[in-house]
Amino acid sequence: MKISTKGRYGLTIMIALSKKHGEGPISLKSIAKEHSLSEHYLEQLIAPLRNAMLVKSVRGAYGGYMLAKDPETITAGDIIRVLEGPITPVEIIDDEEPAKRDLWIKIRDAVKDVLDSTTLDDLANFKDEGSQDNYMFYI
Repeated sequence: MKISTKGRYGLTIMIALSKKHGEGPISLKSIAKEHSLSEHYLEQLIAPLRNAMLVKSVRGAYGGYMLAKDPETITAGDIIRVLEGPITPVEIIDDEEPAKRDLWIKIRDAVKDVLDSTTLDDLANFKDEGSQDNYMFYI
């Protein structure tokens, strides 16, 4: 499973909104500028997040977007599912060997557990405590 730019940038939007939670609406223009992203692309991503009731919009001169819920109640899994669809690294086939089918299920469940146990609050308040090796996993 590879998270596309939709999921990555969607998380960026949501983390930015989480960091400013309680301070009023934030414009997509300011998020795009701060993270060097296309404002037009972010506009395309915010619509499904709004439809899923994860964000709400405020109109007017000082309008923008804000989280619809507390950041402690929104998980990375909520956001990824809205923007990427179901979390399934491998399509499980009924006539697959039982050992392989069990492996795929374990991988799927592990990914779901991480995404569903990581809140926006966790991501917004993350403190980098040293270097980690960068691994690229292709599943």
